[in-house]
Amino acid sequence: MAEKMIEETEETTENLENPENNAPKTQAAIDSKYRMIILAAQRSKQLQRGATPRVELDPRKTKSTRIAMKEIENGKIIFETLTESQFSTKQ
Repeated sequence: MAEKMIEETEETTENLENPENNAPKTQAAIDSKYRMIILAAQRSKQLQRGATPRVELDPRKTKSTRIAMKEIENGKIIFETLTESQFSTKQ
């Protein structure tokens, strides 16, 4: 556990020292309709809890799921997919 924290700290320090590493990440493509549904559901929960919509839709007239889908469609939502090895180390 401590080793992982040290590695993460070192990576953060490297990014601060070397601005070339801070280049914007390219967004991963949504590879299936199921992943899109999961992302939209998670974002919809955030919106229901008070998050500000990132698209120009009236939250009083538009359901949170529709807003979430529009945000994903417009590339306004940043997400990261984990590989099997990353997932097992996160737990």
